[in-house]
Amino acid sequence: MLPLEQNFLESAGKLFRYYKKLGEGAIAQLSDQQVLQKPNSASNSIALIVHHLSGNMLSRWTDFLTSDGEKPWRTREAEFEQSYSDKTEMLQAWEKGWKCLFNALDSLKPEDLSKIVYIRNEGQSVMEAIQRQLAHYPHHVGQILYQAKALKGDDFKSLSIPKGNSEKFNQEKFTQEKGRRHFTDTH
Repeated sequence: MLPLEQNFLESAGKLFRYYKKLGEGAIAQLSDQQVLQKPNSASNSIALIVHHLSGNMLSRWTDFLTSDGEKPWRTREAEFEQSYSDKTEMLQAWEKGWKCLFNALDSLKPEDLSKIVYIRNEGQSVMEAIQRQLAHYPHHVGQILYQAKALKGDDFKSLSIPKGNSEKFNQEKFTQEKGRRHFTDTH
């Protein structure tokens, strides 16, 4: 059996990878124009959301254990103003942010979880900092999914259990041997 701390790190990695996959599944269905489109003047386009996510990931996870998570080189406000020229450029930033996160997360050891790290000069344990991002990133991935569904309408391909298929999905699941849930499964 894995120690609780190792289990937490592995579970966090699976959850981050699951939400990355969901975001990519939604973005893959959209055109360059759609990812740049703002629903209204008070909202962000998917490209701006990705800009913010990538900026946050690069800031938080670069030198994760040794420097404040709000880096002096980060320009958070610009993440909501400066977009990308196209979907390809946006996806490069998306990958760069996630790569930074996974490199840092995958290098952590169970004994690191109780260490103190800082975000905007506010101390928290490594475990708390990971949980903070596990709440933050899925929030924005949810925004991406919502906008993608609104933009695609009935042409949006479901990334979970398609509407009207819950009973069929449950029947299939309950005929399988019991096993441990993997976050890459459909929820």
